[in-house]
Amino acid sequence: MPENFFPAADADRAITQSLAEDVGAGDITSIATVPESTPGRAVFQAKDTGVLCGLPVLQRVYAHLDPRVQVELLVDEGSPVTPGTRVALVHGSARSLLTGERVALNFLQHLSGIATRTAIFVKLVEGTGARIVDTRKTVPGLRALAKYAVRVGGGHNHRFGLYDGVLIKDNHLQAAGGIHPAIQRARELAPHTLRVEVETETLVQVQEALAAGADVVLLDNMDLETCRQAVALCRGRALTEASGGINEQTLRAIAETGVDLISVGALTHSVAALDISLDWE
Repeated sequence: MPENFFPAADADRAITQSLAEDVGAGDITSIATVPESTPGRAVFQAKDTGVLCGLPVLQRVYAHLDPRVQVELLVDEGSPVTPGTRVALVHGSARSLLTGERVALNFLQHLSGIATRTAIFVKLVEGTGARIVDTRKTVPGLRALAKYAVRVGGGHNHRFGLYDGVLIKDNHLQAAGGIHPAIQRARELAPHTLRVEVETETLVQVQEALAAGADVVLLDNMDLETCRQAVALCRGRALTEASGGINEQTLRAIAETGVDLISVGALTHSVAALDISLDWE
């Protein structure tokens, strides 16, 4: 992976906030029950099948909490894991290992869940040419890490926020007075480096978006036949993105309509955490 692939600054901010939230003035239980000089050694271990993501966060959690703790990675970021796979060893102050356990696991489980779900979706569209992309439906404060996990799982990122892409949705169209005036204003004000995308629900709207010069046409909740016709209309004129209620059962058929992109909010907004534990050795 490229060196700048991992969003270090965003991770540090999230870790600082998470440690403050969880530890506060101190880990009362560990301080009360474990002598200060007690050494410890523990292993992070997968208890489920999936794609591992978040090892750089694990390292940084303990670096923030106690730089003397040593973290030994046993697998690479993005590796497939199965129940029993040992992913990292940590050793140092027993108090520090225990205090950082929950924060480290929360990040590791959540990000691995995103990477795992993404990898499943990517596998399902293999050979169709469609790309799986994420959305802005992320846990507040964790967007950069969530989108990083999507990339680890083999997916691609949609816009990061409202600042780096023009996506004119149904409510924008209502407020702006329609597709043509909305795209026209976007062209006048947005930098030339930004693509202009517009959401459509019917073939009439697709044709209107193309006539107005949209770069990307979002096909929202269209049935397969309508989606196929919309792709044919857009071919060579604009990229197409399918979205809305897409799951593992419907994904392949949508990809086979020829769409360029398939955006899936479920990759990040309701993903199940991958089961990982910290076991004392």
